[in-house]
Formats: sequence, structure tokens, C-alpha cells
Amino acid sequence: MFRIWAKIFKDNRLVKDTVICDDSDDTRTHKVFRALDEIIYRFDLGKPIWLDATVAEFQRHAKARFTQDNFVENVDFDYLELHVIEED
Repeated sequence: MFRIWAKIFKDNRLVKDTVICDDSDDTRTHKVFRALDEIIYRFDLGKPIWLDATVAEFQRHAKARFTQDNFVENVDFDYLELHVIEED
């Protein structure tokens, strides 16, 4: 089981969250991108850009924050955080 917890924060408060589960035999990278697609669909967001700092943080800590710098359009929150909470 692969699970990612997505959270949207505004003014240091949790505004929205969801958990995406994936039971497929795909690679970790495919699972992450598929989960991100589901997250942006559920939260009605544009697709964020994976900056080098975001990728490095995700590789080190299994957690990434997407701020306004990661989005092309304006967002009405401080950041979107992805956190891998369970891996096979």
C-alpha cells in the first residue's frame, strides 16, 4: 500500500486535506505523479511545477511543499504539502 497525505495550509492553519491510496505495482515515481494528479483534481488546482529544491526535499524527507512559486496561476493558500505516510 502506498499512501500520500496532501494538506493545504493558509495562515498556519490546515484548510483542506486528503489521503490518496495506490495499490498498483507501479514504480514509486509513477505512484507519486498519479497521486498528485488526483490531488489537484480533488482540490481544483493547476498542476504545480517540481522545482529542483522541491524534488530534493521530497527525495530526502518523503515530503514536499508547493508554494506560490510552484504554480503558474495565483493560489489562495500559503502552501500545498505532500507527505508519503506509507510505502510498500
